[in-house]
Amino acid sequence: MNTVSSLFDLRAARLSLNGTVGLVPTMGYLHEGHLSLVSRAKAENKHVIVTIFVNPTQFGANEDLSKYPRDLERDLSLLRPLGVDLVWMPTAEVMYPSGYQTWVEVDALTSPLEGAMRPGHFRGVTTVVAKLFNATQPTKAYFGQKDAQQAAVIRRMVTDLNFPLEMVICPTTREADGLAMSSRNKYLNEAERKAATVLFRSLSAAKALYEGGERNAETLREKMKAVLATEPLAQIQYVSCADYDSLAELEIITGKALLSMAVFMGKTRLIDNFVLG
Repeated sequence: MNTVSSLFDLRAARLSLNGTVGLVPTMGYLHEGHLSLVSRAKAENKHVIVTIFVNPTQFGANEDLSKYPRDLERDLSLLRPLGVDLVWMPTAEVMYPSGYQTWVEVDALTSPLEGAMRPGHFRGVTTVVAKLFNATQPTKAYFGQKDAQQAAVIRRMVTDLNFPLEMVICPTTREADGLAMSSRNKYLNEAERKAATVLFRSLSAAKALYEGGERNAETLREKMKAVLATEPLAQIQYVSCADYDSLAELEIITGKALLSMAVFMGKTRLIDNFVLG
């Protein structure tokens, strides 16, 4: 497994990879969700590149950039057995050199949900992902469904900017009790970790209504809120039932829809979602 940090070394290493390349972009502190993306990329491509970069431009002024968990040696030890060809670990100076002033923005899709709660977040995401795509030139790029809006926004960017690659969105990887795996789960204390299963339970309750024939989106939103309200530690930031592609809030579900939510457990912000239809 080749590990590089500079753009020059990345380009040299990339030239040596002949055939299809799967890219798995990460911010490190890897868990089974990330590793499942790597395994999928390995199964579908001749070569796999993983990037590890905690992107400062997607964190807001009051967010946890300095506290974001990092353990590079652990990450590399998890990747070595998986047959990864190349790991790129650029510094902020490599990604955003002095005088940097170029940004990639997707408009309408970034306005609701996470975009409304975290102004500027998606500008940082789309810019860094565009740079990762340009640098690594993948055949396919692998992302998790847990960050559903991020996946939708990057899909739109890939289409709009004619990136010559295929987006692969993989199912959310969950703990045995349903909690979506996330690097931020390490922030939860014992009581918060136990309480955090309420996100999965609320999504499951709404999905059960849908599968029983309910198509009124507000009824599903109210069901999610009602289940979340049973957990005193859960502080709702938003609950949504939106069109899968446009992310516009729905009145009646007629096609593919996205149930999603952001909930604080103490100081830790958790997100999760289910796809309907």
